[in-house]
Amino acid sequence: MKPINNIAIFASGSGSNAEEIIKHFKDNPYIKVCCVLSNKKDAYVHQRAKNYNIPSYSFDNSEIADNESKVFEILTEFEINYIVLAGYLKLIPDWIIEMYPNRILNIHPALLPKFGGKGMYGINVHKAVIAKGEKESGITIHLVNSEYDKGKILFQDKCPVLPDDTPESLAMKIHSLEHRNYPKLIESFILLNDFLE
Repeated sequence: MKPINNIAIFASGSGSNAEEIIKHFKDNPYIKVCCVLSNKKDAYVHQRAKNYNIPSYSFDNSEIADNESKVFEILTEFEINYIVLAGYLKLIPDWIIEMYPNRILNIHPALLPKFGGKGMYGINVHKAVIAKGEKESGITIHLVNSEYDKGKILFQDKCPVLPDDTPESLAMKIHSLEHRNYPKLIESFILLNDFLE
């Protein structure tokens, strides 16, 4: 029998990806979403978590600063094995990266290494892609390290950027790719790690 792997989701905003992940693992015997953490106490992701009876917590900069902080206590209390970023906009502190080596996943709404780095999130990315005249965009699922969007790439999926696309219409295409791919990739990544261990 495989052990249960406990996931913590970090999010900063609406949390549509977080909800898709929660739904995907709702009845999974091996992988469980245990909690949602956000750096914004008014983020809608808290309501989404509540709808599925998932505990959610907000924290400020001091409460994620080190391994004596509130965030450390939450990760330890729930015996978290993996962290999944779903629209989390802050840099992950080194102490968390050291605590979860190659066990933190992120999804980026563009084809890295293009259109990555600080400030490249949400609608900003889609505006930049269109302004550059790109013919395609997509998503990148990658491991997290100490630099924005520089971790090892695990998966990419693409969609065309059409001449009449706006940042908003492109965002809808990207959301569709995210929701379709991210939960499944998380599952296969964790199960493969279990197998290799």
